[in-house]
Amino acid sequence: MASGKKSREYDESDVRVRPGRRSSRPRTKRRPDHADAAGAMVTVVDRGRWTCAPEGDSTRPPVTAMRARELGRTPIVVGDRVGLVGDLTGAPDTLARIVRVDERSTVLRRTAEDDDPYERVVVANAEQLVIVTAVADPVPRTGFVDRCLVAAYAGGLSPVLCLTKADLADPEPFAAIYRELDFPVVVTRRDRTGPGGGVAELAALLAGRVSALVGHSGVGKSTLVNALVPDADRAVGVVSAVGKGRHTTVAALALPLPGGDGWVVDTPGVRSFGLAHVTPDDVPAAFDDLRAAIEDCPRGCGHLGPPADPECALDALVAAGQLRPARLEALRRVLVALR
Repeated sequence: MASGKKSREYDESDVRVRPGRRSSRPRTKRRPDHADAAGAMVTVVDRGRWTCAPEGDSTRPPVTAMRARELGRTPIVVGDRVGLVGDLTGAPDTLARIVRVDERSTVLRRTAEDDDPYERVVVANAEQLVIVTAVADPVPRTGFVDRCLVAAYAGGLSPVLCLTKADLADPEPFAAIYRELDFPVVVTRRDRTGPGGGVAELAALLAGRVSALVGHSGVGKSTLVNALVPDADRAVGVVSAVGKGRHTTVAALALPLPGGDGWVVDTPGVRSFGLAHVTPDDVPAAFDDLRAAIEDCPRGCGHLGPPADPECALDALVAAGQLRPARLEALRRVLVALR
């Protein structure tokens, strides 16, 4: 060098790292598979927190959990089977994470109105839908029951019709409308909750299964829940002078039946049950004796018969003696709910 000075040799000690600078290590999109996640069922959803009942031991306390970041906005509803990690003790002020939502076996959906494209999932993985309606005060409505039946068949749930307040009116005329559809019809009375009052018969149908209860406000749904689950202490409402009930259940809640033998999901009372998500094929496809027959129907068949659907294959079953006319008539009355 012109100056005659010896050039300096640099080593790693001369390297300076700016504080706060991000690491240059490449990021990975791989997520842990959480193979050790504990199974649980969601029983309550409340403002970004999920209460979960651990599987395998009904004596363990419920666990409060949050949704893991990697799940994004994955919807999680009452009845969902999930995987949990973190603090699973259920102790106060502890929080676990939901890292997995299992595939649903059944889904009870509804829309606010028939032209509303937004589906609301009411309950997941329920095996039965118990449609609760009073035979008087308020008066029963076939339209609502029919819509609930459509939602049950479309979602893979087995329907049960529960007629309450049989001490006020004869339940048989209303029950007879649905006999041909071959699902259980249970009758209960307000003046008798013990043997002979119908609650024991309903409890036998619910044992060992997950069942959702749905019905208009004021039909006695919360009263039924209190009879089935004595520790539930659900609020009980009254019917107004205009024949409409007041909401006493404001969010879906899964309650264990005595002895841990099944679950009953109490859902909020609804005034409408939109069916924008259901197609005419969804209803007959739920019946073993009709599923194959509708494959011979022309495209777009609504299965209502003449004059709307003159080539419906279900009429051919009746003509061949393979389907009772009364059963087809009952089915088509339910299908009218889609129109």
